[in-house]
Amino acid sequence: MLEGWLDLHRQTLLTKCAGLTAEQLKLRSVEPSSLSLLGLLRHMTEVERAWFRIRAAGEELSYRYCSDTNEDGDFDDVAEADAAADHAAFLAEIEAARAAVAGVSLEHEFATERRPAISVRWVYLHMIEEYARHNGHADLLRERIDGTTGD
Repeated sequence: MLEGWLDLHRQTLLTKCAGLTAEQLKLRSVEPSSLSLLGLLRHMTEVERAWFRIRAAGEELSYRYCSDTNEDGDFDDVAEADAAADHAAFLAEIEAARAAVAGVSLEHEFATERRPAISVRWVYLHMIEEYARHNGHADLLRERIDGTTGD
């Protein structure tokens, strides 16, 4: 059930990005913000990887866009980014995240630097919240680009 709710939010973000050119996806909200639809896709790629694969499943992976020296690379480095490749990376990361926790109990716990015990159930709820927040941003960004509003 939680996966279904999360998929709904994932699809909402994809819908907000659908039908736009690479340049439109890269359009920033307003100076000096680095917020863009492509940045949101890249950010959620990182978030999917971090919570499901790196933390919950314990995979040893690096981040795609961010690093210790470039913490906001997902948002900041979109000007030269390949929007089609980043879109494909987002879809691939969703599938990899699904595979990483397939068959893992919602009660399975793991530790992070901040918390000694987090359950996979908490991760799903957090991801739904994360998408909901960023989908609100995406709605405003899309309206700015071409006036499209809605779900």
